Amino acid sequence: MKLSLPILFISFSVLLISCSTSKKTSGEKNTTSSNNSSVTNPAGNRKKTFTQPLNIDRKEFVSFAKTLLGTRYKYASAVPANGLDCSGFIYYVFGHFNVKAPRSSVDFTNEGETIDAKNAEPGDIILFTGSDNSSGIVGHMGIITENAPVLKFIHSASGKSVGVIINALTGYYKTHFVKVIRILK
Repeated sequence: MKLSLPILFISFSVLLISCSTSKKTSGEKNTTSSNNSSVTNPAGNRKKTFTQPLNIDRKEFVSFAKTLLGTRYKYASAVPANGLDCSGFIYYVFGHFNVKAPRSSVDFTNEGETIDAKNAEPGDIILFTGSDNSSGIVGHMGIITENAPVLKFIHSASGKSVGVIINALTGYYKTHFVKVIRILK
């Protein structure tokens, strides 16, 4: 079956939007974006969930996340048997380690310590805008799996590649990259 270019573009465009569960709020800005542009911060001054780094073994964290590879994508789900959206995937992984994490990707905007991508370690969280890159609002996320020779992350993607997969920080993802945050020690 041959797909037309517009259908492929639309399919690819929805890749990240489905994890965005919040709406833009009035004028709050966050200027910690890696591309030095202002990022709208709908999380505002929300109290942080992670007030100190968590003592979870990074290798175990990533290994458990990888057990979910191939789990199908399902919007608004944090139950692997039903499918997982991006934040549901992260929520489920943290839950395995008895940690209650925020449930939406945008709620990770102010969490943890911002880390330069070149210093990212397996287990760090990577944040992206949704499909509307100009909004600057975090709408997708994943877990860093490796950072050499290229940064890779595991996430639950919608669109053309549906479900929990590993991707490199290239192309589409690089243009939607917001920042890497460190939550684990």
